[in-house]
Amino acid sequence: LVHGQDATDARVPCLGRMRRMALEGDTRGILEPHAGLARFTLERHRPSPDLADWVERHWVVRWNLADGEAFTQAILPHPCVNLVSEPGLIAVHGIPTARWQRTLSGSGMAIGTKFKPGGFAGFFGRPAGELNDRSLALPDIFGEPGTRLDFALAACDGDVEVHIEAVEAFLRERRPAPDPRYDLVRAVVADMLHPPERATVAALARRHGVSPRTLQRAFRDYVGVGPKWVLRRYRIHVAAERIAAGDADDLAALAWELGFFDQAHFTRDFTAQIGRSPLAYARACAAAARRPEPVAPA
Repeated sequence: LVHGQDATDARVPCLGRMRRMALEGDTRGILEPHAGLARFTLERHRPSPDLADWVERHWVVRWNLADGEAFTQAILPHPCVNLVSEPGLIAVHGIPTARWQRTLSGSGMAIGTKFKPGGFAGFFGRPAGELNDRSLALPDIFGEPGTRLDFALAACDGDVEVHIEAVEAFLRERRPAPDPRYDLVRAVVADMLHPPERATVAALARRHGVSPRTLQRAFRDYVGVGPKWVLRRYRIHVAAERIAAGDADDLAALAWELGFFDQAHFTRDFTAQIGRSPLAYARACAAAARRPEPVAPA
């Protein structure tokens, strides 16, 4: 793993070549993705290797809707901070702790940098939870250097490669020093994304040789939310993606596979986070994808 000053000799690939390595991604977090992706495009790009410990990806959303048309996209956010540039607003967005939505109209684009869970904390220098449900202008976080970056990104005028170069150069100058607590967060998050069977926070803490309380403090300081919150969010991300893809005919089996005690617990958690029951969400997704609607169990 490349950290801080140890990264000074890491080779940064030719930008043009790096941009050709666009990521094919999942739809986790995008609710009713068939409806949304019929109205906007989403590109994902890998970060440079020397920043990959902290940055998950760069992304670009473009839309071009007919006159008078508007579309509202709902998102179940990841436990990540994003730096986003769009017309009239360049800001760092903390974790929205509830569902979030954005209404699109006309034409436009947004270019963002998504940090790994906990990855922005080393650049922020304060407890990550201070950013939850907030959007801050770059000068409010970084002072005069943030003002210069704000001007540089505004001047990019939609040029994705120039925008990413500017963001990465800014971050490269401020790479955090090696940090064992952040390494712990990264390792646990990796396990949460591919969890052992019936994973719990206590089991994950044991697996990584720390107490649950130590793990909770690390997540609060670096991610901004607790490990239980992250684990629940990732489970519902997987469930919503599977349902949207038409790959969840047996909801009881899906609940068990994702680590819920029973279907009732799964339904309550899903409804609390998505705003609809799994069956109602499945019907909405089927309509958007023009698939036969699921039938409620007898």
